[in-house]
Amino acid sequence: MRQRLRDTFSPQYSSIIEVGGAFAGSVTVRPVDDGLLLEHFYLAPAFQGRGLGSSVLRDLLERTDAEGVPVRLNVLQGSAARRLYERHDFVVESEDAIDVFMVRLPRSTS
Repeated sequence: MRQRLRDTFSPQYSSIIEVGGAFAGSVTVRPVDDGLLLEHFYLAPAFQGRGLGSSVLRDLLERTDAEGVPVRLNVLQGSAARRLYERHDFVVESEDAIDVFMVRLPRSTS
């Protein structure tokens, strides 16, 4: 897991999530050939299960919808985060023994 982060971390596309001035997590959204790639979405355990992930994801997707581009991600097989992404209209494109690859097409902003 650490090696994956080291190999793909893009500080220029990463954002820190703060709540009340405290570090709550981070997320990276970087451009790729066919849209955007959401990766390294992390919330500190104290902030999980309180709706913060949904709120951050909703705001992020509103911005990507305005750009009119698809957003892709991969989530580990068996991860509870998959349900979060499915609630926000991500669908499975493919999967392997380790990852589930998902995409969300842009919604019309009109």
